[in-house]
Amino acid sequence: MVLTPAMSAFGAIMGFCGVMIWRIREGRSAVTKRKILIPPLGMATGFCMFIVPAFRVPWAWAAAAFLIGAIFLAYPLIRTSRLAIVDNVVMMHRSSAFFVVVVVLAVVRYAARGYLDTVISLEQTAALFFVLAFGMILRWRMSMYLEYRRITAPGPSSPNSAVIL
Repeated sequence: MVLTPAMSAFGAIMGFCGVMIWRIREGRSAVTKRKILIPPLGMATGFCMFIVPAFRVPWAWAAAAFLIGAIFLAYPLIRTSRLAIVDNVVMMHRSSAFFVVVVVLAVVRYAARGYLDTVISLEQTAALFFVLAFGMILRWRMSMYLEYRRITAPGPSSPNSAVIL
């Protein structure tokens, strides 16, 4: 079976829709340390792709992709999502701009992929976008974890000192 650009675009759109549905449903349940930390840990298994030589990229490219994800692309996600205690559980409160930011990030990644596929191999493009996404998600989740710890910390400085999670 040959993968055409139209089939690739359709797959990307379907994947995006699936992720958006999952994110909406996830936002309706309580946030826990585990729910914050497991996604980056699970995603880290993707680094096994670099065992295959076709996916290997120069270290400088990987570092640049990671830093772009962690510095520039994570920032809008961090700014548009906040944790708050509601009925003694921690809940994610996203601004209305959160989904707009996610859509814009997806369009930017798709457009950049179209260019990069003409310059480097498909496997290397996939590897770079994986590293970029990992940097973005790692920073976003670490920011969420620090906020989670801050709002659930017992003590006089915490407005929610009675909450035990």
